[in-house]
Amino acid sequence: MESVRERLIRLSEEAHDYLGQSVPFLDAPPDPLLFYRDWIGPNRPCIIRNACSHWPALNKWTNEYLREKVGSKVISVAITPNGYADAVLGDRFVMPEERQMSLSSVLDIMEGKMKVGGVVYVQKQCSNLLQELPELTSDMEPHVPWMSTALGKLPDAVNFWLGEASAVTSMHKDHYENLFCVISGEKQFLLLPPTDRPFIPYGVYQPAVYHQRDDGAMDPHRPVGPRPDPLPSVPAGSSNQLHREGRRDVVPPLTVVSPRQAVTRLHRSELLVRHGLRHQV
Repeated sequence: MESVRERLIRLSEEAHDYLGQSVPFLDAPPDPLLFYRDWIGPNRPCIIRNACSHWPALNKWTNEYLREKVGSKVISVAITPNGYADAVLGDRFVMPEERQMSLSSVLDIMEGKMKVGGVVYVQKQCSNLLQELPELTSDMEPHVPWMSTALGKLPDAVNFWLGEASAVTSMHKDHYENLFCVISGEKQFLLLPPTDRPFIPYGVYQPAVYHQRDDGAMDPHRPVGPRPDPLPSVPAGSSNQLHREGRRDVVPPLTVVSPRQAVTRLHRSELLVRHGLRHQV
C-alpha cells in the first residue's frame, strides 16, 4: 500500500505541475469546438470575460428589483449558524436546516432588517431558478448557446444562488460541467485536480443536520451511528493565491491548494456572492 500511496502522490504532483498555478482568462466566449478541445476535454478551468455582459440581469438584479419582481415567491432557503452549509464540524458532516420563506424575507435578513439566528443562503440545487423563480429567466438567456453547442445538449440544471458575505460554499465535487456566472458580487474558488481525490476524506464523516432550538441557537442534530475512521495521511504542500481580476462576469480569485491543505480546509473556501447563477450541464 505504501508504494501505491507514493505513486498517487507523484501523480498528484505531476498534475499540479501540468495544470500550473494560474487559471487562464479568455476575453470573449470561445468557439464551441475550440472550447471543447482546449478546456472541457483536458478538464482545465478558465475564466471567461464578457460571457454574459449582454444579459439584462447585470443591470436589473438589485435588491429592489428582486423584491418587486419575485419578492412574494416562497423559495427554499438553507440556514446555518455560521454560514458553513454541508460542512465538516468535528466528526460530523453537517447539512443546513432548510426552510421555506419569501424572497423578500431573505433580502430583509441580508440587509439586517430581520433576525433569524443564523446565516441564510439560497442554494437549492436541481434547477431552482427554473422551478422556483422562473419569472427571472427573461433577464438572461435560457441557456448559454456556445456551452450547449460544445457539449451537444441543453443544461440539466440552471441554479440561482443568493447569499450574504458570511455564506460559504463548502468543498465538494460535481458530476457536471459547470459554468458559473457572477451577476453581482464576487466569488472565490479553491480548485483541486481530480488526481487529489485519494487524499480527500469523502465518506468518513457521519451525517448531521442543523436544527434551531427554542432559544434561537442552532445545534447539529446527530444521528446515531459509529464514529468515523481516522483521516488518511496525505502529502504536505502549500497553497498559491492566484491573480485577482475584475467583477461581474469574471470569477475572481482562485487558489490551487495541496492535498493536505484541502483536508484541513474542507469548509473554508470563502464566498462573497450576492446574485449568482450556475449553468450546470
